[in-house]
Amino acid sequence: MGKKMTLPSILRVRRRNHQTSEAAATSEIPASGKPSTSAPGSPSPPASKEGHQDSPDPDQSTTTINKAHIKRATKVRRAFAISASVSYALSVVFLILVIIGNTSNKRIINDIYFFKLDLTDIIPKSVPNASLINSIAQSIGLHDFYQVGLWNFCEGYQNVGITFCSKPQNLYWFNPVEVIMNELLAGATIALPTEVITILDVLRITSQIMFGFFITGAVINFIMIFLSPLAIDSRWRSLPLSLAAFFFSTMLVVGASIVGSVISFAFKFAATAQSDLNIHAYVGTKMFVFMWLASGFSLWGFIVHAGMGCCCVSRRDLRSGRRQVRNGVVQAG
Repeated sequence: MGKKMTLPSILRVRRRNHQTSEAAATSEIPASGKPSTSAPGSPSPPASKEGHQDSPDPDQSTTTINKAHIKRATKVRRAFAISASVSYALSVVFLILVIIGNTSNKRIINDIYFFKLDLTDIIPKSVPNASLINSIAQSIGLHDFYQVGLWNFCEGYQNVGITFCSKPQNLYWFNPVEVIMNELLAGATIALPTEVITILDVLRITSQIMFGFFITGAVINFIMIFLSPLAIDSRWRSLPLSLAAFFFSTMLVVGASIVGSVISFAFKFAATAQSDLNIHAYVGTKMFVFMWLASGFSLWGFIVHAGMGCCCVSRRDLRSGRRQVRNGVVQAG
């Protein structure tokens, strides 16, 4: 009973083979606990020199540029370019209102003028028989008011409204002395003092400069509506656009607005300075607002193009590699 029982030799051999096969199967199971699916005899994946497989470097995860990336990366630049186009379009609208103002006796148009001279009671009431003199002046052709636009002038009576508008003329300028002499003295000529002639010459030159500036500025701003989106592609395109916006758009429109404002207020102060005559002058509020709104929108277009020359990612920056998209973020190349 104390002797150890021994198995037959044939059973010991089978048991040893079974243990060997179990060890081999265990060695083929990976660390994850799942059996390997690679076929017997298939080559193992290449290993790196350090004994493990290569892993991607997170610093080299540069996204391939496509249209979606370009559209998303240039969103800010595109928004500014569109705002410049819209500002030029609004500037053109207000410039058109300035240009067509006072050209005819139509509603809204006849209420847009640079200034208005009121001669209703040109002879002060302190003068004897003032009412009779004023009535005589009206009967021989003097109107109650004269309002001036860019192309012509209109005249009329307070209780009637506008009765006549002169034919629009290129490079028009309002000569009050000539208008009054033609209506009161039937075209007779009067020798004017040298000071008055000098003032009229200055008025003529400045009025013609204002006329040319407004017309040219409106044309340039209309062209800039369609040129502004070109700045999305490249910063180098913003440079000539900003120069054109400054010299041919902003300076012309702002300069014309300054000249128009100076002429209007000069007439206002000159008319009220004549204490011997009861003359009133009014600056056209709508014309004043319209031309300065046009100037403001032109100035904004220039600021946008000047800013896009050094800021905001352009399409060319992405295509040339100066800017790259890494992990959805635009970075320097």
